Amino acid sequence: MQAAGQWVLIWHKFRKHKLALVSLFVVGLIYLVALFAEFLAPADPGKFDPRYTFAPPQSIGLFADDRQGGQSFQPHVTGYKITLDVKSFRRVFVPDPDVIVPIGFFVQGQPYKMWGLFPSNLHFIGPLDQSQPFFLIGADRLGRDLLSRTIHGTRISMSIGLVGVGLSLLIGMTLGGISGYYGGMVDRAIQRVIEFIRSVPTIPLWLGLAAAMPKDWPPLQIYFAILIILSLIGWTEIARVVRGRFLSLRSDDFVIAARLDGVSEFRLIMRHMMPSLYSHIIAAITLAIPNMILAESSLSFLGLGLQPPIVSWGVLLQDTQNLRAITQAPWLFVPGICIVIAVLSLNFLGDGVRDAADPYAK
Repeated sequence: MQAAGQWVLIWHKFRKHKLALVSLFVVGLIYLVALFAEFLAPADPGKFDPRYTFAPPQSIGLFADDRQGGQSFQPHVTGYKITLDVKSFRRVFVPDPDVIVPIGFFVQGQPYKMWGLFPSNLHFIGPLDQSQPFFLIGADRLGRDLLSRTIHGTRISMSIGLVGVGLSLLIGMTLGGISGYYGGMVDRAIQRVIEFIRSVPTIPLWLGLAAAMPKDWPPLQIYFAILIILSLIGWTEIARVVRGRFLSLRSDDFVIAARLDGVSEFRLIMRHMMPSLYSHIIAAITLAIPNMILAESSLSFLGLGLQPPIVSWGVLLQDTQNLRAITQAPWLFVPGICIVIAVLSLNFLGDGVRDAADPYAK
């Protein structure tokens, strides 16, 4: 007779949580977009065209008039008719159904290097004529394609959450394991450090550490500095979870038996105690990633985090800090909608994993 393992039982319980299952699909889709950002983006995120400043989203059509006077299948977007507002002296974009821009899938476009390694110019979707405007969700204040910038921003924002939590996990598991396994003075010292960090208001601490970074640092260096800052602050919750589990496990029979059998402390922790924490660690990770994403977005939105030319969802939201964005260009809030979807999906996923990993949950 073969018994189901721990991960099989967790998966069977997780499948009953429908909202968490949908969230798992959404999170997987978001990370796929981040992984293949260059291929999925219709254009280079830095390409700008001043003629299309704050151009509104274009509608997609599937059929167009042919030369015989009928309708033929031709995916396209509606072109623009540009007029001048005599009161504000601003250009006004009006959809012109008589002007169509043919589009296609797997089209040749601007060259790029996938993951910085493989050169290509193939894009998932784009205009057949690269000189024609193509703004599915509109353009920003410099005439840059917001869809392409949002797709590229997915990679930065989601990777900061994933890598930042990875660093926090490493610090939290190490210090939390030491605290819970040895106890005594070591435990008290580590807990006092955790209490001190948690007693400091989070947002002012983020702002202070981010503002201390030199302004002449290159964007990549700022990116890694933000990762380190978020990791140094976000490890306390994971450390407490690990400490609590180690305190409860170190007096269990299987731990005492392994210690009496002469097992080394490293092997005892890694082979006997740590596997019982995996499900709780995964739940903690999925619940901690949204906090990392919100922290990076908040710092970047306030101008104290990532800076252009790096593209993240928080950096993109900097363009919404004016009245014109609210009244005339509401599509600039699309990165904010992406943040909401990602954070909610990760929270629902974390709730499902936590319930599935709980041996006492019904």
